[in-house]
Amino acid sequence: MKQIDANRLKTALARRAFLKTGSGLGALALAELMGGTRLLGQAPSSAGGVMLKSNGVLKELHFAPRAKRVIRIHMIGAVSQVDSFDYKPMLEKMHGEQLPASIRGKGRLSTMSAAQSSFPIVKPISPFSQHGQSGAWVSDLFPYTAKIVDDLCFIKTLRTDHVNHDPAAKFLHTGFQLAGRPPEGAWVAYAIGSENQNLPAFVAFTSGTFGGVSHDASNWGSGFLPSQYQGVPFRAGKDPVLYVSNPNGMDMQDRRGMLDVIGKLSEKQHEISDDPEIPAKISQYEMAYRMMTSVPEVADISKEPDRILDMYGPDVRKAGTFARNCLLARRLAERDVRFISVMHVGWDHHTNIMQRHPPDCLMVDQPSAALVADLKQRGLLKDTLVMWGSEFGRTSFAQGPIDSNVGRDHHGNNFTWWLAGGGVKPGFSHGETDDFSYNAVTPSVEIHDAHATMLHILGIDHERLTYRSQGRDFRLTDVAGRLVKEILA
Repeated sequence: MKQIDANRLKTALARRAFLKTGSGLGALALAELMGGTRLLGQAPSSAGGVMLKSNGVLKELHFAPRAKRVIRIHMIGAVSQVDSFDYKPMLEKMHGEQLPASIRGKGRLSTMSAAQSSFPIVKPISPFSQHGQSGAWVSDLFPYTAKIVDDLCFIKTLRTDHVNHDPAAKFLHTGFQLAGRPPEGAWVAYAIGSENQNLPAFVAFTSGTFGGVSHDASNWGSGFLPSQYQGVPFRAGKDPVLYVSNPNGMDMQDRRGMLDVIGKLSEKQHEISDDPEIPAKISQYEMAYRMMTSVPEVADISKEPDRILDMYGPDVRKAGTFARNCLLARRLAERDVRFISVMHVGWDHHTNIMQRHPPDCLMVDQPSAALVADLKQRGLLKDTLVMWGSEFGRTSFAQGPIDSNVGRDHHGNNFTWWLAGGGVKPGFSHGETDDFSYNAVTPSVEIHDAHATMLHILGIDHERLTYRSQGRDFRLTDVAGRLVKEILA
């Protein structure tokens, strides 16, 4: 094997690092004009004002935290708030009549209903009942959630500008409608790291039937943050995390030796190029090595007693189901994984909502309620924030005519989430909508507000959590976001 000329290697690596900025001499000139010579795309050591430890986490939290971890449950496809948790008797009284023009206003509609000349009201597809000491109204399609309403904090006035799944889902996770920004979990992992060195700080699950609803890795990637902060997808099957298991013919000693050699070579390369992705990748290699034993242990539910499995429902015994993922989320939470994203695809009921909505409710109702109850009985709910909801809601008027095939279109003006644990008020409902669940009549809670509140609950000031990329300090909340103090206990 030919000996590599050190000077040639140094020149090549430095040139590669320079070209990776994508801006060349123009970047240097612009950086100089802005008061520094740092290449665009590199983060300053203070990461835009947040004081960091050498491992990339906050030296100290900005506030006393109310929670240590987050479980984000995203119902991708949009749950109908008027068929779940936002009861409106007026819809029953006016079923089949036109939604008043004064209510509809000139707000944005999706292209699927914008051309309609008729907007007939559709009543809830199932009766509502009041439950718990809080008297929360819940559709009869959510009987298990109804049993835990006194542990839940409902937010009835979530709002988003987006009326299509892809931008709305990206906005929910990243605070921006296009791919390329870090999602919530990556920001949290970057800010406060993990308390378990053998598992990722950020884990993502997906279940359900896609049916044309867009869903991609930008919801759990790292965006412009170093790649070590990206979420790790857990899959169904023998190998929950791809490429962690040793291939045939390699044992743990071989893997350790390989990583040691790669680490030494990478140190030299990093000395020459100062490429921040080099230590990030080595960190990922080392995490993968530790995950070889930790991931199979988490994924193995064989030692869970039947009474716990029965709580989550029959689907928990099937790999890859929403119920199994909820149980695994609890197992990760008790192992101090910082952010767990549980995504379930469905709910896009443009047609046949009478037939399609009930089975979707059945699939998620019992496992969602079981997760909250299970966390509570283990003493984990008090320092775990659970957030359940979708990227937008659905219209109270029909998409198309009212017939056996009736459906509901996308609706961003108001929709409902529920939260549990993490210092939010239990048995509480925040915000009010009009009689048609079409507009908020109290101040809306924007997605940036929800992000700001989530970070506050973790002890982080959303305005001080920034990362410099391409010459700008970015935040999860962009240039917006307010703390929703009303929901805090």
